[in-house]
Amino acid sequence: MEEFKHYTVMKNEAVDALNCQSGKIYVDCTLGGGGHSELILKRIQPEGKLIAFDVDQDAINFASERLKDYKNLTIVKDSYTNIKKVLQNLGVEKITGGVLFDLGASYHQFNKAERGFSFSKDAPLDMRFNMEADFTAKDLVNTYSEADLVRIFSEYGEERFSKRIAKKIVEERKLKSIDTTIQLADLIVNCTPHIKSSIHPATRVFQAIRIEVNKELTNVKNTLNDVLDLLDFGAILSVISFHSLEDRLVKQTLKYHSQRCHCDKSQMICHCPPPILELVNKKPITASDEEIKVNPPSRSAKLRIAKCIKQ
Repeated sequence: MEEFKHYTVMKNEAVDALNCQSGKIYVDCTLGGGGHSELILKRIQPEGKLIAFDVDQDAINFASERLKDYKNLTIVKDSYTNIKKVLQNLGVEKITGGVLFDLGASYHQFNKAERGFSFSKDAPLDMRFNMEADFTAKDLVNTYSEADLVRIFSEYGEERFSKRIAKKIVEERKLKSIDTTIQLADLIVNCTPHIKSSIHPATRVFQAIRIEVNKELTNVKNTLNDVLDLLDFGAILSVISFHSLEDRLVKQTLKYHSQRCHCDKSQMICHCPPPILELVNKKPITASDEEIKVNPPSRSAKLRIAKCIKQ
């Protein structure tokens, strides 16, 4: 089997949060290398069930082999955005134990050159989590209007030179299609001021493109809301995010559904339904110093936990 490198971020913290018990149903929305899933499976023996999602065949191949001895695991090759339909097809009405999200791209995806996530390796502009999807980073870079490029670089990358970069992309693609990661990275470096920084000038733009290609923020928001309908009373939601936009979205969603009232202050009588969630941690849990030493990217990870209190 092809080598699959994957580091499981905050494995113990994220799974501890689920309070795993035998006899309950759990969902791992992002199987990846199977690190979180394996720990969940160990803790829910002998009667617990785990359903794990992934769209990446490399991840599924690796995790299937890693977890082959567990009989109470169902691996689904599908996006977690289809969780309602998939669970319905599996005959699961409620998630009785909990749900784990480990959002973003995996170490393997970033470091497998041909996937086109990294500007440090020359590869076709791709960036799809799901290799069966039609739309790629190359399509985005060569077809989006200048205004749309500015919008996604600003919103999803918080890139201050968005207008300059978007204008240069549009100029360049009139002469020649922008097909590779190095082409795009060099273009960004050459059209932006040289500022002392710990991150590469192309980092924010590549993040923005990846988010747009995979509809990451839209998918997270929609799926979190879908999951709330599926959680049984007492079930846990455990979510790891890796960049500020994602974490802000998770924070806002969990906070909204944990509030007792959403009424306008001028309204005399509250008719809001009872809250669905109870926040387990008001502030996010972050990786330990020991983990960051072993896996530096984990320094940006934030874990938020909530409990379903809807009867």
